[in-house]
Formats: sequence, structure tokens, C-alpha cells
Amino acid sequence: MDTPFIIQVEDAVLADLHQRLGNTRWPDSIGKPWTYGTDVGELKSLVDYWLAAYDWRREEAALNALDHRLITIRGRETHFIHAKSPHADALPLLMTHGWPGSIVEFQKIIPLLTHPELARGQASEAFHVICPSIPGYGFSEAPTEPGFDQREVAIDHVELMRQLGYERYGLQGGDWGSAISSWHARLAPEQIVGLHLNLIFAPRPKDDPDPLAGLSDDELARLNASRLKMVDGVGYQAIQGSKPQTLGYGLNDSPAGLLAWILEKFHGWTHHQGDLWQIVSKDEVLTNVMLYWLNQNITASTRLYYESAHVQSDLFEEGRIEVPTGHAVFPGELYLPPRAWVERLYNVTHWSIQDRGGHFAALEAPEALAQDLRTFFANYR
Repeated sequence: MDTPFIIQVEDAVLADLHQRLGNTRWPDSIGKPWTYGTDVGELKSLVDYWLAAYDWRREEAALNALDHRLITIRGRETHFIHAKSPHADALPLLMTHGWPGSIVEFQKIIPLLTHPELARGQASEAFHVICPSIPGYGFSEAPTEPGFDQREVAIDHVELMRQLGYERYGLQGGDWGSAISSWHARLAPEQIVGLHLNLIFAPRPKDDPDPLAGLSDDELARLNASRLKMVDGVGYQAIQGSKPQTLGYGLNDSPAGLLAWILEKFHGWTHHQGDLWQIVSKDEVLTNVMLYWLNQNITASTRLYYESAHVQSDLFEEGRIEVPTGHAVFPGELYLPPRAWVERLYNVTHWSIQDRGGHFAALEAPEALAQDLRTFFANYR
């Protein structure tokens, strides 16, 4: 049985955070901003804002306006948001975040889904929204044994929905949420009415002698843009997938270091023209970082990379995922595979090209993602 949960951070924890931020030892810097990593000027400015203007109590209250719950799954406490729609026949929708995200990503989109009339939708398009914190993220207890990979997260989510009494529901995810939701669809296809993803990991087909044949100019352009982003943008995967513990000592001890690590991803993965704060707010980024800092789980969160790299569960060992799948293609996403590659792995019934938005779609373009979810799931209610 699930129980209510209220976020309550002790004053002493916030005082310690401020002291650590004030004692930050800043490294030197050379070259153009962001070339070598997080720009020191941008980071100093954001740390100053964190100290002087950011109001955790305000953000805490905003989060607590949602219905937070705890439930025990396989001996661990799992945190989730359970936002029920007032509309009859609302479709349950399980939304899963990724790294370095959290349930903070979904604050803006949840009301657009539970109350679609707020976004030019109809009551018949409403969703009950369930947003769990991945184990080892946010307020969910971390696994204590090796081997807990993305498949294991999906097993937990199948059990979560069973305990909540949902027999038919949809799935949505990006980043880790894409892989976890795909595993969920693999493990419980009879429960899933549709799978909606805003990032799909569809590699170049190895058995196709000319996988680029037949691709449109737009698809080739998106694929080439993805390749350029990946050239020097995946170093974090190497360290998190091999030595997350070593990384964790510094990030768990220094809030400025933790912010630098996560801010680089928001700057590089968000769809903007040079000014991140035109797309997301400083408060949104800092509140997301706070969930890692307050729960001291940045190390646990990065272990998911290690476990998934070393357990190597094969999502497609049994062939294509046949659950109806929708894909919203946001232009600022890290990887933009052609539809033909994706269709080899998923039963694609919906494919939309968005005009703005990036990796953190629910945060960057909540109206567009909500509309795409309403459109896709209209056929499966």
C-alpha cells in the first residue's frame, strides 16, 4: 500500500549547503566559454544566485502541491507522484525521467495532462499521471546490490502499476525513461496500450549494406547533427559507466561541483541559441540539482550507467517491440535516428517532427509534448 509523502528538508541541511557554496575553491580557466567544459563565469553567476536569490522553501512548497507517495517494491521504498485527473475515463500514464533529470522535469506538463482543457484539449483526452523517481534518484531508495540495471527498474515499474491497480495504461519516457519504458513494454505488453518516447536509441543497422539508402535530406541532416554532438559529448558516459564511485566523492561533497557536472548537460542538451535561461529558468535547474544534493544520491544515480553497461540485458533479443509506439522528434535531442532504423526495433504508429525543444522535452516544451501525447494516445483509449 502506498502512503503520503511530504518533502521536508531540515534547516541545518540548507545551512550546510550555503556554507559549502560559500567556501567553493574555483579552478582556473582558459579558452572560449564551454569549450573545455562548464564555463566558470556562468557557474559562478549561478552559484551566486543559488546563495542570494534561490528560495528552496518556495520550490519545496511548489513540489508539495503535487501528490507525492511512497510504496515498497522488492524491499525498497519507491517515491512517485500520483496526479489523478478529475475527468472520467482518464488514461493512466506512467512517465519516467532520466539522468541528470528528475521528477522536477514534469512539474509543468502534469497539469496539462490531468486537465487538458488548460492546453486547448478535451476532457476525453485526460490522463492520470504517475511519475516515479528511478531507484537511487530523487526520493527513491537506492539499490544496495550490484546488477540493478534498466531492466530491473522496469520490473519495479510493472510492480508499481500492479499495486496501484492499473491494468491498462500508457508509457512515456526519454533518456533512461526511454530504455526503461521500452523494457516495461517488453515485460508487460498485455498491460500497455501505447509506448511514447522522445528519445529512441536505434543504432545503425549492422545487417544492412547501405543503411543510408532511402533516407530523406532532413533525416540525413538530423543524423549528421547527432553525430557532431556525440563527438565530444559522451565523456560522462565513459566515467559513469566505468568508475562512478570515483566520480561520486567529489560530486557528493561539493555542491558547486555537482552543479557544474549537471549544468554542462543542461547547457549542451537543451535546445537554445546560446542563452540557456531563455528556455529553462535558473530555479528549475537548481531545484533539479537540489534533489541530487539533498538525497546524496548522485553516486547511486550514476551507477545505473555502470550496471547497464556491465549487465548488458538485450532489449531486442526477442525481436521487435510490438506495442504501438509513438515518437516525438525534438530538434535539440542528442540522437535523431531515421524512422526506418527505428521501425526495425519498434512498431511505430506515430512519428512527429517538433519545431523546438531538446533533451528535456517535458521541461522545455511541455505544451508540445502534451499535445503529442494526446494525439498519439487518442487511438488507444
